Amino acid sequence: MSLGDEHGSSGGYGGTGQTHTRLPEADVSPYAGGRRGGRTSSRSLVTVVGVVVLLIAAIAFANRGGDDLPSDETDDSPKAAATAPSGEKPVQSKTAGIPSGFAHNRQGAESAAANYAVTLVSADILKPAQRSRIVQQLFVADKQASLEDRFNKAYSKEFLSNIGLDEKGEAAPGSTYVSRTMPVGTKVTNYSDAATAVEVWCSGVFGTTGESTTNPVTSDWFTMTLQLHWADGDWKIDSFSQKDGPAPVPGDDKASTAEEMAKAVKEYGGFTYAR
Repeated sequence: MSLGDEHGSSGGYGGTGQTHTRLPEADVSPYAGGRRGGRTSSRSLVTVVGVVVLLIAAIAFANRGGDDLPSDETDDSPKAAATAPSGEKPVQSKTAGIPSGFAHNRQGAESAAANYAVTLVSADILKPAQRSRIVQQLFVADKQASLEDRFNKAYSKEFLSNIGLDEKGEAAPGSTYVSRTMPVGTKVTNYSDAATAVEVWCSGVFGTTGESTTNPVTSDWFTMTLQLHWADGDWKIDSFSQKDGPAPVPGDDKASTAEEMAKAVKEYGGFTYAR
């Protein structure tokens, strides 16, 4: 049974205690749970020295000659252990601001899945004016109407108000809603020229900046699985689902201020992802 059969045409993402948007899957509020507590541990001198040694070794490895680059695979999919950039160049076109025109092969499907994961969990999906174009661009034609209806019901005026946004999906003056996803890697679990399944391992930052916010910006790790079909000359989503992790052990990073987070979101642009 396919993931689409099990989970329907959409899925959520999130973990306990997180404060980010959950894609429509259930009636449970994605904002339930508390904020992560502050971290009090610190790295020892031995750990710091070890990290420095590893960094030096990594830099030396990265600067070695081209003989260390992974060789081409007959299945058109680079090994997950590759440390050098691999895969075809990014797409050169966009439709309604979303990357489009992906290659009709495994790498193209991986690139499409990574870029679609970013869009599906972006702040734009909460804005009614943007939601329709996202659904029409990303999904196969026969799923668009039903999925857009589910999104509209899930992201109701009441829901948006509960997370500090108005009915247009905008944060209150002086605040910025943050929802940015960073794919860490992709894996094809099933491939054919007509349909493919791709897992996208992601990290992200989610929440609302502002001194009085009840949804402070925090981070999360999750894996999204997208069932893609080749339709209208591009890869389109037939269904998708989510699971938590894999998540690394939290580090000792000092949390930034609300102002620093808002400034970073406005000043640092995103990427077009390609395998």
